[in-house]
Amino acid sequence: MAYDEGLAQRIREALEEREDVSEKKMFGGLAFLLGGNMSVGIVGDELMVRVGPDAWASALAQPHAREMDFTGRAMKGFVYVAAEGVEDDGDLHGWVERGVAFAGSLPPK
Repeated sequence: MAYDEGLAQRIREALEEREDVSEKKMFGGLAFLLGGNMSVGIVGDELMVRVGPDAWASALAQPHAREMDFTGRAMKGFVYVAAEGVEDDGDLHGWVERGVAFAGSLPPK
């Protein structure tokens, strides 16, 4: 599956200050890992954000967010954000920060 290269570049720019970021193809798209832990990614034109189980419900309450159901079942702790929800750089940065916060709370792999 292809992913939105423009969105990938915007995420790279949002994470450019960090030295612990790597990219990996996964979930049929592209994931951005911090210390080896997935934080955000792209599947098609949607942003995938790892918010963790404690922040999952509040993330789902945000506009344009929905359950990540890549396997056909909801993956608790992960959300998809529709392209409309990350058109604005401020909104994108807010979602990236959520993913970074959760991934940063995990021990490095």
